Amino acid sequence: MMTQKFKTYILLLLAIGAAKTSFGQATIYPAPDQQGTITIQAATLHIGNGTVIENGSISFEKGRITYVGPQAPESNGKVIDAKGKHVYPGFIAPITNLGLAEVEAVRATLDYAEVGDLNAHVRALIAYNTDSKVINTVRSNGVLLAQVTPQGGLISGQSSVVQLDAWNWEDAAYQADDGMHIRWPEARSSRFVRNGENEQERVATQVALIESFIAQARAYTGDEKNQVMNARFKGFEGVFNQSTKIYLHANSAEAIVSGVNSLKKQGLAPILVGGAEAHLVMNFLKDNAVPVIIQQSHRLPSQEGDDVYLPYKQAKMLVDAGILVAYSVDGYWQQRNLPFMAGTAAGYGLSREQALSTITLNAAKIMGIDGKTGSLELGKDANLFISTGDALDMRGNNVEQAFISGREIDTDNLHKQLFERYQHKYSSESSGK
Repeated sequence: MMTQKFKTYILLLLAIGAAKTSFGQATIYPAPDQQGTITIQAATLHIGNGTVIENGSISFEKGRITYVGPQAPESNGKVIDAKGKHVYPGFIAPITNLGLAEVEAVRATLDYAEVGDLNAHVRALIAYNTDSKVINTVRSNGVLLAQVTPQGGLISGQSSVVQLDAWNWEDAAYQADDGMHIRWPEARSSRFVRNGENEQERVATQVALIESFIAQARAYTGDEKNQVMNARFKGFEGVFNQSTKIYLHANSAEAIVSGVNSLKKQGLAPILVGGAEAHLVMNFLKDNAVPVIIQQSHRLPSQEGDDVYLPYKQAKMLVDAGILVAYSVDGYWQQRNLPFMAGTAAGYGLSREQALSTITLNAAKIMGIDGKTGSLELGKDANLFISTGDALDMRGNNVEQAFISGREIDTDNLHKQLFERYQHKYSSESSGK
């Protein structure tokens, strides 16, 4: 008779085999560190700052870009011939719950919001799941960095920028605790208001709650003798010493003005997220040097009677007003469509390179990481990819190779595997095999 230990071992092998058979997925591992020099030649280089180099070359070593120019330098390392292809900086996805959610219908896989209104102590980074299957799909379209962001409440907590090829959240961290997120109260549409509710009173009460909390947090962090630990107040320490940026989530013109004015009075320089009506207060945003992260531009306009194409044109309007603009997309699966949001903006006023900057260098500037990523420039991290066509167009976005800090990552994903699986199945059936 088999021992219990041997039985367990056999069952384990059968379970592993069944899992492989049922899912048909190849395992995708994080890439090892770059070895030697890599040079990409004869490509169209989209630098990310508006510059394009035709028939250009780019070299990188030890994860950093060492050469960008029109002619190929001599190299003893690996050479990639990219003639007729395009090289782009890795796209950056701001304000996303990528890696914090997996299956919307399964609550146990959702870890992007905490209970309560004031959660300044929450850190999205430590909840980030590097094993999420969604990540591989997103980076297959050129998104190599993401700002994982908590949601919910009035003060949601702290976001972090991660690179999308890592074994764990510690390895993934690219800029830890980069931003604090405040969701400014806004008056709801009448159809969402119950009888007896006073929207003005509710908004005023919630605004007072946010302002009071920030004032208390400032007093707490400024008191060196404070012996009682308060994690919520301490969460704002980075905001006050300017190591953490403050993100103001607001859409209506009224909420935008109210939120910016309130935070400015407290000595804080906010970044606007959402901004559905930002075009109505462009001069105000320009005067207060407020960058804007437009969220979900593939939508209907916020007001009845507005131009139906207004969300597509908004980026052009803000850029022309001298405002720094980046793009974001709701949720986690939708991040794969981030480049196509930028592509739509290019069809409604922005140049292709201006549109590219909204998901590369502009996003990096807003997050404060433009010193090391966001464009193909000397000394920056080699976060880039090769596409056979225009990466801002669904028809041209075909990522052949991608690199994060010089490491060549696996661009396979579950969608590609399923496509190949059923292509093989039906091609075999049609041939009678």
